[in-house]
Amino acid sequence: MEDGEILKLYEERSGDAVTETDKKYRNYCAAIARRILGDASDAEEAVNDTWMKAWNTIPPIPASLRSYLGMLCRGISLNRLEKAKAGKRSSGATLAIDELAECLTDGSASDPADTVALTEALNRFLRSLPKKTRIAFVERYWYMAPVGEIASSLGMKENAVSMLLSRTRKKLETFLKEEGFGL
Repeated sequence: MEDGEILKLYEERSGDAVTETDKKYRNYCAAIARRILGDASDAEEAVNDTWMKAWNTIPPIPASLRSYLGMLCRGISLNRLEKAKAGKRSSGATLAIDELAECLTDGSASDPADTVALTEALNRFLRSLPKKTRIAFVERYWYMAPVGEIASSLGMKENAVSMLLSRTRKKLETFLKEEGFGL
């Protein structure tokens, strides 16, 4: 089923919306959740929570259903990871989050206007990166991919990917400062 048809089911508040969403996007969202959480059962719960959150938040209609579901699943998974960290459980995603934390602003954009401005700035930053750098950055900090996996997919050595990510984080930090997002 096409996304437009699925979104129409959400608008109509049809229970089939969740069924069709699950058919089309379960593997995508499960991959995001597993990557972040590192546990299949936790990932399954995160995916189910994603469907519930989608049901509760659509409408309004998102520009891209796939991106919206990915964003919801990622947020839910990161919240679960934070709870697990408090209980001393962690995954490889913890390191990726810690790496990126040094670049991000301390006020986690509680004002919606600040969130929109930060999102736009991050998108401009990502568009300014060379393709290989952008792919590595998104794979590491959006999908929480391990450095070794990124290196393999890009045909690079792990040390080279680590250095590339380090330099890109520094560029991001400088970029955000120049855009008025203080640390």
